[in-house]
Amino acid sequence: MRVTQKGQVTIPLEVRQALGIRPGSDVEFQVDEQGARLLVDRVHAAGEIERMRGAGDVELTTDEILAFTRG
Repeated sequence: MRVTQKGQVTIPLEVRQALGIRPGSDVEFQVDEQGARLLVDRVHAAGEIERMRGAGDVELTTDEILAFTRG
Protein backbone atom coordinates (compact mmCIF):
# COMPACT_ATOMS: atom_id res chain seq x y z
CA MET A 1 0.00 0.00 0.00
CA ARG A 2 1.32 3.41 -0.93
CA VAL A 3 1.31 6.55 1.24
CA THR A 4 0.07 9.74 -0.48
CA GLN A 5 1.85 13.11 -0.25
CA LYS A 6 -0.60 14.02 2.52
CA GLY A 7 0.41 10.93 4.51
CA GLN A 8 -2.82 9.08 3.77
CA VAL A 9 -3.36 5.40 3.04
CA THR A 10 -6.46 3.44 2.08
CA ILE A 11 -7.37 0.72 4.56
CA PRO A 12 -8.30 -2.36 2.50
CA LEU A 13 -11.97 -3.37 2.53
CA GLU A 14 -11.23 -6.75 4.11
CA VAL A 15 -9.43 -5.06 7.02
CA ARG A 16 -12.20 -2.46 7.48
CA GLN A 17 -14.83 -5.20 7.56
CA ALA A 18 -12.84 -7.39 9.96
CA LEU A 19 -12.27 -4.48 12.37
CA GLY A 20 -15.70 -2.89 12.00
CA ILE A 21 -14.26 0.36 10.64
CA ARG A 22 -16.92 2.60 9.10
CA PRO A 23 -16.87 6.21 7.88
CA GLY A 24 -16.41 8.35 10.98
CA SER A 25 -14.71 5.60 13.00
CA ASP A 26 -11.94 6.75 15.32
CA VAL A 27 -8.63 4.96 14.81
CA GLU A 28 -5.12 5.56 16.08
CA PHE A 29 -1.65 4.18 15.56
CA GLN A 30 0.42 2.76 18.39
CA VAL A 31 4.16 2.63 17.68
CA ASP A 32 6.63 0.41 19.50
CA GLU A 33 9.98 -1.28 18.78
CA GLN A 34 8.26 -3.94 16.64
CA GLY A 35 6.46 -1.48 14.35
CA ALA A 36 3.03 0.13 14.31
CA ARG A 37 -0.38 -1.16 15.29
CA LEU A 38 -3.76 0.18 14.13
CA LEU A 39 -6.22 0.54 17.02
CA VAL A 40 -9.97 1.01 16.52
CA ASP A 41 -11.96 2.89 19.16
CA ARG A 42 -14.72 0.29 19.60
CA VAL A 43 -16.05 2.02 22.74
CA HIS A 44 -16.86 5.12 20.70
CA ALA A 45 -18.60 3.02 18.04
CA ALA A 46 -20.57 1.12 20.66
CA GLY A 47 -21.63 4.41 22.25
CA GLU A 48 -22.86 5.75 18.93
CA ILE A 49 -24.87 2.59 18.31
CA GLU A 50 -26.38 2.78 21.79
CA ARG A 51 -27.20 6.48 21.30
CA MET A 52 -29.17 5.67 18.13
CA ARG A 53 -30.89 2.56 19.52
CA GLY A 54 -34.67 2.89 19.19
CA ALA A 55 -34.46 6.01 17.02
CA GLY A 56 -36.13 4.18 14.13
CA ASP A 57 -38.99 2.67 16.12
CA VAL A 58 -41.91 4.09 14.17
CA GLU A 59 -45.02 2.22 13.16
CA LEU A 60 -45.36 3.65 9.65
CA THR A 61 -45.46 1.85 6.36
CA THR A 62 -42.82 2.55 3.73
CA ASP A 63 -45.40 4.48 1.68
CA GLU A 64 -46.31 6.64 4.70
CA ILE A 65 -42.65 7.42 5.37
CA LEU A 66 -42.03 8.32 1.72
CA ALA A 67 -45.13 10.56 1.65
CA PHE A 68 -43.94 12.26 4.86
CA THR A 69 -40.39 12.87 3.60
CA ARG A 70 -41.53 14.09 0.19
CA GLY A 71 -44.01 16.55 1.66
